[in-house]
Amino acid sequence: MATSTPSGTPSTASGTGDAKGLAAGSLGLFGSTVIGLASTAPVYSLAATLGFIVIAVGAQAPIAIILAFIPMFFVAFAYRELNTAVPDCGTTFTWATKAFGPWVGWMGGWGVAAAGTIVLANLAAIGGKYFWLLFNPELAENTVVVTTTAVVFIALMVYISYRGLQIGERIQNVLIAIQYLALILFVVFAFVSVANGTAPEGAEAPQLSWFDPFAFTDVSSFTEAILLAIFIYWGWDTCLALNEETKDPERTPGRAALLSTLILVITYVLVTVAAMAYAGLGEAGIGLGNESNADDVFFALKDALFGPWAWLLVVAVMVSGVSSTQTTILPTARGTLAMAVYKALPRRFGIVDPRYRTPAYSTIIMGVVSIVFYVGMTIVSENILEDTISSLGLAIAFYYGLTGFACVWFFRKTAFTSGRNFVFRFLFPLLGGVLLAAAFVQSAIDMLNPDYGSTTFFGVGSVFVVGIGSLLVGAVLMMVWSFFPGSKPFFRWESLNMNTEVLVPDGELAKPRSVDGGLM
Repeated sequence: MATSTPSGTPSTASGTGDAKGLAAGSLGLFGSTVIGLASTAPVYSLAATLGFIVIAVGAQAPIAIILAFIPMFFVAFAYRELNTAVPDCGTTFTWATKAFGPWVGWMGGWGVAAAGTIVLANLAAIGGKYFWLLFNPELAENTVVVTTTAVVFIALMVYISYRGLQIGERIQNVLIAIQYLALILFVVFAFVSVANGTAPEGAEAPQLSWFDPFAFTDVSSFTEAILLAIFIYWGWDTCLALNEETKDPERTPGRAALLSTLILVITYVLVTVAAMAYAGLGEAGIGLGNESNADDVFFALKDALFGPWAWLLVVAVMVSGVSSTQTTILPTARGTLAMAVYKALPRRFGIVDPRYRTPAYSTIIMGVVSIVFYVGMTIVSENILEDTISSLGLAIAFYYGLTGFACVWFFRKTAFTSGRNFVFRFLFPLLGGVLLAAAFVQSAIDMLNPDYGSTTFFGVGSVFVVGIGSLLVGAVLMMVWSFFPGSKPFFRWESLNMNTEVLVPDGELAKPRSVDGGLM
């Protein structure tokens, strides 16, 4: 039987039949879906990217958002199928290691950790800035004040994450409700204003041409828009990383992932169409083609659309950033926990708090590293910090695409045994992996341009340096760790391979699973 983890003692490695010590049965379908939605920070994601998507592809922004959803949807099936067979909180790391071996799997785990660390710093910065925009706008321009506030937010969210999923779920229910209230009002106010003729000059009724997938005129702009749109979907996989703490871990997380992505695409398309219809695509005033509005579309439109209730949008963006700060910690900490359990990281990362049954050491380290990264980037240059968020698409495309390919290879022996398996375990994951790999390659090529980013390094755009550099840092750390004696079982493909037992949550037997998800 699975046993609890003593205080200060790492969870045991695979092959023993012991669980990792996490709290089983903490989340249901509703809570898992809420956390999946909250992890994407829907209000902040739209505020920060919608303007840039419109500038990149103009009136084709809605169809760009829909097209970016397609690989996300395909990969969501890969996550669901892999989770059914191997409900392990290591997700991409565990699955890619089983499919392709330790070196590829380690880099998949690093992709998740790197993306989480980078975005956590930016989310906290947004929370800090909008907190002061709400209460004292002058202080929102004070870098020291905003940075200090953001660090406090990170520390607070680390504490909440440490205390367990149930308290985090209750908080997320409130925060996601605030976000969706603001988004629903935004859509209703915009459409009503356009319909009754009170919208500003430049407004127009929604057009079918906005959904024409053949109207794109430039490959680079199209790719840029797709990568930006991929970023706004990123985060739904958090519910998969919480699989060991979810009721019915083999089915609930996968269902929550698919439900989250469907809710997101509907939300994003409705808000995009409403914003375009209300503000228009002009390059002056509140037009979405105005580059000065691109950093935050909602902030540009709040006074015109919400009037005296404009503060609600400010609150929604702040809440979105803070909410996603907490949900970003969850998958990253559990990913590094799994890596430690399987000896891909030092044993300390596998420490689980005996009272709260959360990844204690990994959660704290995640917070500390994010604070150091955020403060360091802010000291170097706030523009470099902004470049890190632009580079995130590379890490996201990397590990999502890798998960798609891992699904294809993991189920290669059963993929053609039925029509269902062919579609969900081969075709959809393969298409998702190919599309994301293509986006990764094309984006990396575009980012080589010296003008892509706030500055250049050796004639290369800073966004490329940050994006590819973060992956290369992982490769270096992997090589360094491989020389330590404690890493040998992992890198010899012994502690985690296709035949490794699934380390199920406490209270269940650890059972070897076959690649079709059944018992051996």
